[in-house]
Amino acid sequence: MDIPSYSIDFKKYPLPKRLRHHAGANLYVPYSNLKKEPEYYPPLYTSLNWVQIFKNSKPPDELDIGCGKGAFLLSRANQFGDRNILGIELRETLPQWLNEIIEGEGIPNCAVIWHNAANGLSFLSNDSILNTFYLFPDPWPKRKHLKRRLFSEALLTELYRIVSPEGRVYIATDVEELHNHHLEVLKSSGKFNVDENSRNDAWNLPVTNKEAFCKLHDIPIFKIILQKKL
Repeated sequence: MDIPSYSIDFKKYPLPKRLRHHAGANLYVPYSNLKKEPEYYPPLYTSLNWVQIFKNSKPPDELDIGCGKGAFLLSRANQFGDRNILGIELRETLPQWLNEIIEGEGIPNCAVIWHNAANGLSFLSNDSILNTFYLFPDPWPKRKHLKRRLFSEALLTELYRIVSPEGRVYIATDVEELHNHHLEVLKSSGKFNVDENSRNDAWNLPVTNKEAFCKLHDIPIFKIILQKKL
């Protein structure tokens, strides 16, 4: 299938008003750890009807965890028109906004759900995801906020389950301390082969807004590519 070519006039889709960089603190906590459910906590999905989500009625081939404003997500969908890519985002207004763009522009292989990945990915089948992207997550540098970081043994267990044997997990950050945290969790887990010094040709992904900013200002970027051990 040919990769679709489309350009988006974002003036037709103004960003939601009062868009915050972070959601409420409790939204980052797994539901099982909450003492009281917040008023606007993301849905707890156990299954999804792909017929209602993708035009070809098939499940996703790729996963963008923390897709934000969707620049990478939309570029990736354009790059590989024969692959369904699913975005996950914690802030409710962004999935609503992105799905409006996807619907308005008739992009068939892209969709976004409002979900906290800390609650697992049980709606995805075993060995079903070719590529997973975890790009420039919030670093949460303060000690009191470390519990909000998504990258954990629990997340790696889910990724190991859903990623196909030939699949990859791509991780990027411009925060060295967070990069080291990722490496520590990966070492403790032992579930993945870790390529810490990924070649540019191995990366070969669309540039995110954050990555473009880092390159413009000569800010180092730390990249990791994972392949699960068999």
